[in-house]
Amino acid sequence: MALMTPMLEFLEPARLWLLVLVPLIIVLYLFATWALGRKRLSRGQSTLDSVIPKEPTWRRHVAVALSILSLCTLTLAFAKPKTGVEVPRERATIVVAIDTSKSMEATDVQPNRLDAAKEAAVEFVQGLPDKYNVALVEFYGDANMLQPPTRDHNAVMTKINNLELNGGTAIGEGIYTSLDSLLLVPPDPDDPDAKVPARIVLLSDGKTQSGRDADGAAKESKRQEVPIYTIAYGTPNGVIVEEGGAEQPVPVDYAELANVAKQSGGKAYAAEDAGQLREVYADISSSVGVETIDQEVTTTYAGYGLLFAILAAAGLASLAARWP
Repeated sequence: MALMTPMLEFLEPARLWLLVLVPLIIVLYLFATWALGRKRLSRGQSTLDSVIPKEPTWRRHVAVALSILSLCTLTLAFAKPKTGVEVPRERATIVVAIDTSKSMEATDVQPNRLDAAKEAAVEFVQGLPDKYNVALVEFYGDANMLQPPTRDHNAVMTKINNLELNGGTAIGEGIYTSLDSLLLVPPDPDDPDAKVPARIVLLSDGKTQSGRDADGAAKESKRQEVPIYTIAYGTPNGVIVEEGGAEQPVPVDYAELANVAKQSGGKAYAAEDAGQLREVYADISSSVGVETIDQEVTTTYAGYGLLFAILAAAGLASLAARWP
């Protein structure tokens, strides 16, 4: 099990036991300093000073402290420290799931929720790395996989632009269909058995009206280690015009989408206009576009140890130069 300091782990933590030498060295130094003082008193200060002129005590203390710091940092380097660093992902799958229910016709976002969502989703896909597989799922009263995972991002963008309005809202079905699409991810030719990191980006404005429960779908997504980034899109004041001219309120349901994100281990967003939606997609893109890997930082600590050793040696040389 790795031994940790804040933001730091070690590949060889057992080697840190060498640090127990540090307090022993400090005790020996204090004892030597005490013994030297006693020796001066017993022999007489003037006689001893004729052999070794007295130096300011602080110089000796600083030199010893630098030596101890050098020992500590070199021991840390010997234990092979590592830390997490963010690097671009080489291969991942993003499922874009978009609500095409009738409520997405609301014009509280111009020209309407769906058209604005389509435009932002196209920009999102366009900005993803070329090596990413992208799938497209639409959900309304049911859910359809419109595009299995592919690296042909242009094909995905074309199908996003062709999305049309339907009736009903089935968020749970949209999640299950998104998970099913991941079964079609092309295997990595270099490592066919490797699990490909995947994320679902789900945009909706409503609450589940049909199909399987969204909470259960989110928990299944968590079990499969596929976080869901939900986007609640629209305003609380959205309305659609029904046949006959009557207005039907279609406020955004933030609570269900926030719960889906939480249960899946993802993150919940909200956007009330096209500009905010673009910002949300940009934030998601930066999140899914990197991964944290372990990187050994032995060289850094060895460098600190060498620096402290050089300073300590310079301090001791300065003291020695004063001797006759």
